[in-house]
Amino acid sequence: MKDIRIVFMGTPDFAVATLNELITQKYNVVGVITAPDKPAGRGRKINQSAVKKYAVANGLPVLQPTNLKNEDFLASLKELDANLQIIVAFRMLPKAVWNMPAFGTFNLHASLLPAYRGAAPINWAIINGETSTGVTTFFIDEKIDTGAIILQKEIKIAPNETVGELHDRLMGIGCKLVCTTVKAIQEGTISTQAQPLEEEKPAPKLFPGNCKIDWTQPIDTIYNLIRGLNPYPAAWSTLSQNSEETKVQFYQVEKELESHQLAVGSILTDKKTIKIAVYNGYIIVKELKISGKRKMDAVSLLNGTKFEENAMML
Repeated sequence: MKDIRIVFMGTPDFAVATLNELITQKYNVVGVITAPDKPAGRGRKINQSAVKKYAVANGLPVLQPTNLKNEDFLASLKELDANLQIIVAFRMLPKAVWNMPAFGTFNLHASLLPAYRGAAPINWAIINGETSTGVTTFFIDEKIDTGAIILQKEIKIAPNETVGELHDRLMGIGCKLVCTTVKAIQEGTISTQAQPLEEEKPAPKLFPGNCKIDWTQPIDTIYNLIRGLNPYPAAWSTLSQNSEETKVQFYQVEKELESHQLAVGSILTDKKTIKIAVYNGYIIVKELKISGKRKMDAVSLLNGTKFEENAMML
């Protein structure tokens, strides 16, 4: 049985679940690398990453380099004397970092590689209407998400599942897969499979341009985009009425197949319902946020907001 000394690298809540599982399973985590503290919110209060908060609370040494090639950081990393590094939702590593430990550096990725390499694999799996996805552990190499696959676990995606719900399920499955991977390395039973280099179903970063709803798209495409961005960063559109335009973000929606003659983007309301006309049906809005207002359900919004007859989603 090999003596494993782990350096863990990660930033968001998704990574905390794995770090917590490693600690719970009594693995020897000798250090944690995470993003530098930065100001956030209206008050610009200094914010620590979720991983740092967990590490500090559990007495784990923390390094927060701004430059992963910095000689002082590399020296500090080497002093931790780790022989295995585990990466979950961090950034691209230089070879000087990932090549340092004797047993290598492996990453947990929230897709079944080689599908959905990139920054937002969970979102894009739902946006593209996939019915299954999973998690992968793989050894880091020079490129992004291309290293040799160690283990994978596949799960089904429910037809109405949001990215927030899928994120939480993959987080739970992923932390178990990481510990299984560490155990295989520790016992010397590890085996790997090379990935094809061709890019299959990319998962690029999300930005306002690829989160905007095109109401002329098929109803399933619109529905999948909205649930694939709920709760973050949220699909959006522009509400036009009385020559004014306002940004609207969409969260919980349903779809209704029905023939009609309305213009795409037309808005129908009654006291409890907001419906937006699309080809072959309607998107029924259950929860949304209009710029300048808080996020609310449709009924609450309709109690204080009136949509004019000329209101349209653009």
